[in-house]
Amino acid sequence: MIITLCILLLLAYAFDFSSSKTKIPSVILLLILGFSVKQLLDFVNITLPDLTPILPILGTIGLILIVLEGSLELELNKSKLAFVGKTSLIAFLPILIFSFGLAYAFYYYGDANTTYKMALSNAIPFAIISSAIAIPSVHNLTSKSREFITYESSMSDIFGVIFFNFVTLNAVIDTERFVNLFFQILIILVITFIATIGLAFLLSKIKHHIKFAPIILMVVLIYELSKVYHLPALIFILLFGLFLGNLDELKRYKFIERLQPAILNKEVRRFKELTYEIVFLIRSLFFLLFGYLLETSELLNSKTIIWALLIVAGILLIRFIFLKLFKIPTTPLVFIAPRGLITILLFLTIPINQREALANKSLIIQVIIITALVMMFGLMFNSKKKDEENNHSIESEIDKTD
Repeated sequence: MIITLCILLLLAYAFDFSSSKTKIPSVILLLILGFSVKQLLDFVNITLPDLTPILPILGTIGLILIVLEGSLELELNKSKLAFVGKTSLIAFLPILIFSFGLAYAFYYYGDANTTYKMALSNAIPFAIISSAIAIPSVHNLTSKSREFITYESSMSDIFGVIFFNFVTLNAVIDTERFVNLFFQILIILVITFIATIGLAFLLSKIKHHIKFAPIILMVVLIYELSKVYHLPALIFILLFGLFLGNLDELKRYKFIERLQPAILNKEVRRFKELTYEIVFLIRSLFFLLFGYLLETSELLNSKTIIWALLIVAGILLIRFIFLKLFKIPTTPLVFIAPRGLITILLFLTIPINQREALANKSLIIQVIIITALVMMFGLMFNSKKKDEENNHSIESEIDKTD
C-alpha cells in the first residue's frame, strides 16, 4: 500500500507538472487514476476497508489550506479595493441567483415532501466555484486573470459556505436569524484579529527548528472550533493569509513593527513554500480517493445527465452575463467555473432529513466532471488562440523586415 501510494502521488505530481503544457486539469486525471485503481483492485479481487469517512476529513483540511494558499498570494492595497469589491460581487450575486433558481427547479420537480428550504440547501453546493480546482488551473493566464480567479473562487467558497450554513442550520429564516448572522460575522472578525496577531507573533518569535507545523495545526484548530459554534470560519483563513501576504503594505502601522516585519517576511516565504507542498498532497489525495470511490453506475446515470447539462448551462449563462455586466473579459474566464471539493463537502454535510432525491451523488459527480471538461476545453481554446496571435505577430515582423 505504501509503494502504491507513493507511485500514485508521483503520478499526481506529473499531472500537476504537465497540466500547463497539456491544458488538462490535473483533477480530471486524478479522478481517472483513482477510478482505474478501484477497477484494478476489483479485477485482482483485493478489497480495502471502507475509505468513505476519510473523504470529508481530507476535504476540510484541503479547503482550509487551499484558501490559505490563495490568500497568501493576493496583494491588498488601496488601488485594489475597487477590484476586490467588483470581484466579491461577481462571486456573491451569481451564487444567490443560481441557488434560488435551481432550488425552484428541485422544488417543482421534486417529490411532494420537498420544501423550498430543503431544495435550497441541496441547490447551494452546485452554485459554488471550487478554488481547489480553479486556482491551480490558471497558472498560464495573465497575472490579472489569475488574481481575479483567486479572489473570486476564494470569495465564492466563503460566501457559499456562509449561505449554506445559514439556510441548513436554521429551521426558520427570519429577522432574528439575520441579526445572529451579523453578530457571528463580528465575532469571527474579532477572533481573526486576535488570532492573526498572535500567530504572526509566534511565527516571528519561535526559534525552535519546528515552527510551521504548530502554526498550521493552530490554524486548523481555530477553524474547526469556529465551525462548532457555527461561525463563518473561512473568513479567518482568508484574512490571516491576506495579513501575512501583505506585511509590506502594513509596515506603516506601529504595532506591526513589534512583529519584526523584516524577519517575519522571510518566515512567511518559507511558510508559503510549506503550504504549497501540503496543499498539493492533500488535494491529490482527496481527488484520488474521490475517484476511487466513484461507481460506474453513478458516472453513467442517464436519469441525471440531462439535469447535469442544464445545470452547467445555467452556470455558464449566469457567469457570462455577470462578466459582461462588470466589463470583465469573458474569454477564457467564462469557462473557469469548476465545481469540486467544496461542492462535495457541502453535499456530504446536508442532514439526511433535508436530502432531495434529485440532488444525488450521480448529479454531483456529473456536474463536477462536465465543468472540469468545459474549463479544460476553454483553456485549450484560449491557448490555441494565443499561439495563432503570436504566429501572426511573428509573420508581421518578418514581412516588415523583408
